Amino acid sequence: MKKDENLLKDLWFIAISAAGGFILSLTGMSIGWMIGTLIVACCLAMIRPAWLMMTPDQKGINRRWLALGQMILGIELGQKLNLSVLSVLKDHWFSVGVMLILSILLAMLSGYVLWRFSKTDMMTSFVGTAPGGLSAMPSIAQEVGANTAIVSLVQMMRVLLVVLSIPFLVILIYTKQDSSASAAAETLSSATADFRLAPVLWTAVLILAAWGACKAAKRLKFPAPWLLGSMLGVALVHVGGAAVTGHDMMAWWPSQANHVSQVFLGATIGSKMYKSMFSGVTRVIIVGFVSSVGLIAAMFLSALIVSKLTGISLITSVLAFAPGGIAEMATTSVTLHADSTFVVAVQVIRVILVIALLPPFYRLLHHLHGEKKDKESSISGSNA
Repeated sequence: MKKDENLLKDLWFIAISAAGGFILSLTGMSIGWMIGTLIVACCLAMIRPAWLMMTPDQKGINRRWLALGQMILGIELGQKLNLSVLSVLKDHWFSVGVMLILSILLAMLSGYVLWRFSKTDMMTSFVGTAPGGLSAMPSIAQEVGANTAIVSLVQMMRVLLVVLSIPFLVILIYTKQDSSASAAAETLSSATADFRLAPVLWTAVLILAAWGACKAAKRLKFPAPWLLGSMLGVALVHVGGAAVTGHDMMAWWPSQANHVSQVFLGATIGSKMYKSMFSGVTRVIIVGFVSSVGLIAAMFLSALIVSKLTGISLITSVLAFAPGGIAEMATTSVTLHADSTFVVAVQVIRVILVIALLPPFYRLLHHLHGEKKDKESSISGSNA
């Protein structure tokens, strides 16, 4: 009975929070469902009105909603890794590899700046500036014990800066439309909204693969297992199916699935926030803004160099390496007639690298930093 009551409370909280996502989505922002839901959920969690039916000691809604949101997101990301993406990477593996490593290093430098010049802890600073996107990083912040409020704030700030600045910068220096790029502006993944038997059956296969991979990732203690497991499981099955049949398999995956994922993620993360998490937020905003602008400028210049050296169109290069998230840059690439396949390929690979490699690195840094602090305190204690 209590389980049913808690389920109803969770659904009520998610429904109210989702209203904010719906309103912000009307602006046309691709990540609007996530941001709007997150803002409303955060406000509700801190105010806790009586009609919300949240007890004073309740620490947010059940984590299963976060896991479900991560799994839906992972299935969508896994579908984007198809034969076309692998072909693009085969042609430009060196430049893509160098730029991905550079983007992660620059993001870590940005995190170091945020840590040194604001009151945030080291883990929060590095997770907040990681180029993994607003959909993925706040949920990873919960996994590694970072301040989700600050991580969400910094990620949101950078995404908005990228979305508001990069398209205008590209249009400013853009002079001649490359017809080949225009021809390559195709669908972003193998998903389709066409409800037929074959795509529906393939969707069921992908969901089962995602579920099994999530369970395996959890057992193997992977970071963010519901996100990473579903993404890698679907990618392997998707690429394997394409290799066997000789063409990309089409899954029935409506765009509303992404909205549902954003709502679950935003509501869960927002429900676990409290006022003390926003202490020193003014300094974080100032330092985060400066470091984000520096990161965007550095990536823009690097993309310009890659475009000159490889012959990849400037629009495609800039959007592929911009630290703004997959959905945002993919949508912009279609609007500007860039090579969306290449843009999605690079953005997806970077997210996979960030989600797979950085959390263990963060834990190592946190461990070393903790040991250093313990050593310093023991030295100061012995001197006293």
